[in-house]
Amino acid sequence: MSGTTTAAALRRRAAGAGANRWVVLVVLCASLLLVAVDATVLHVAVPAVTEDLKPGAIELLWIVDVYPLVCASLLILFGTLGDRVGRRRILLLGYGLFGVASALAAFADTAQVLILARALLGVGGAMIMPATLSILRQVFPDRRERALAIGIWSAVAAVGAAVGPLLGGFLLEHFWWGSVFLVNIPLMLVSLPVGRMLLPESKGDGDGPWDVIGALMAAAGLFGVVLGVKRLGGGEADVLTLLPLLLGTALLVLFVRRQRRRKHPLVDLRMFARPAFSTSVGCIVLAMLALVGLELIAAQYLQLVLGLSPLETGLRLLPLTFAAMGAGLAGARMLRRFGPRRMVCAGFCLTAFAVVLLTAMGHTDNPALMLSGFVLLGFGLETTLFGAYESMLSEAPAEQSGGAAAIGETSYQLGAGIGIALLGTVMNAAYAPGLSSVPGVPASASASAGHSLGEAYEVAGRLGGTAGDTLREVARNCFVHGLHVTLLVSAGLLLLGAVMALRLPRTMNCEPAPAPVEVPAPREVAEARVSA
Repeated sequence: MSGTTTAAALRRRAAGAGANRWVVLVVLCASLLLVAVDATVLHVAVPAVTEDLKPGAIELLWIVDVYPLVCASLLILFGTLGDRVGRRRILLLGYGLFGVASALAAFADTAQVLILARALLGVGGAMIMPATLSILRQVFPDRRERALAIGIWSAVAAVGAAVGPLLGGFLLEHFWWGSVFLVNIPLMLVSLPVGRMLLPESKGDGDGPWDVIGALMAAAGLFGVVLGVKRLGGGEADVLTLLPLLLGTALLVLFVRRQRRRKHPLVDLRMFARPAFSTSVGCIVLAMLALVGLELIAAQYLQLVLGLSPLETGLRLLPLTFAAMGAGLAGARMLRRFGPRRMVCAGFCLTAFAVVLLTAMGHTDNPALMLSGFVLLGFGLETTLFGAYESMLSEAPAEQSGGAAAIGETSYQLGAGIGIALLGTVMNAAYAPGLSSVPGVPASASASAGHSLGEAYEVAGRLGGTAGDTLREVARNCFVHGLHVTLLVSAGLLLLGAVMALRLPRTMNCEPAPAPVEVPAPREVAEARVSA
């Protein structure tokens, strides 16, 4: 009788642990949603911030860029630190810092205070992002379940990126610009106690001391590289761009040499010797390179060529987000059926097809074409990112999941920065020559118009008359031509990614899962606190 009772109790406990794993996923997704929203919510508030705080041009640039810059720089530092001191501990500290920084940003009365608050938000984001993915890796040791969890996680990331501008626009219509930061605080007040109660603690093997010097070298090197890439994306190729880029690259090279010599490295570079891991990281970079660059150029096309408002532009891009959500939710089933190689390769090919399809965009609005193109683009890219993230995380040792997650997130950020710089350069190279000499327009005006389509419209407005109309029409034609060239270059890069994906495993190898990290049930936590 007692044996039957014990077996039944064990079955109930296993079922409860399984249910609690999905509750943990909800908490982790809420964390990710917060960080993803905050990365884009400020974009629509920039005019209001400029009017209120009167920042200089450089200060305004730092207000916008300091959050992703600091976040990308510190991902490896906090990802590997979480492997040492506890991923849950780092995540909860990130929650607290994010809440405090949000309050500081909301009530900032000077541009300098807002820059400091945005930098602290970047630190909090760097603590939260790799911790969510590494805890997910520990809580879901079975690869089939983990694939489904990563699909939900990636779908939430897509939602957050799209919700940010829409939420910011809604808040600005009813409140002051600081409200875009205050929305973080209620979520943090809920996430802290719930996370403390439900999230399990996990660490790596902890062998040897944590490489503080290596962590600082990685952070400084990534800061320099990301800063340089961002400035290149803005068309600035001066000494303030090349110096941080060169210094950052040198620091990262020294960091790699240091890790190879150490008995207990901060990041085990032997992971990159595994074809599935290194290929997955490369696929993430290429996919983000295409996505961010294309989104930026598409937004300019919708607003400057077709004359849509920012809200209408955001709504036109929503199908891309919904398609990405669908791909994330269906990703686990596709991965089991097709395997990582075919899934990622097909995702790249589908995205390349969508990009080529969008070359049919011209001077007139074609909603059906854009709808079909953006849906295929969103579904294909999310399919690629899902397969690459899942393969990368599954290939990394469980004890190094924090470092692996940080590498994945860093490649995501670098891909985004390189995409803006590379595709922006291609766009400018294809756009500017057509404006070198416009009939009836002064040479100086033509040269200024060659910087961007927005500046061309300003110059045309100042010229007025026939010359202004001619310049405006030529600039629009040149932009559409540049858009087509950029799309074709993107398609080529995506096909390169498809070839790269052929190095991924053919099938989804599901070895016997190790014992899962025990997830406490809410009742057990409450009873333990009462007894204490």
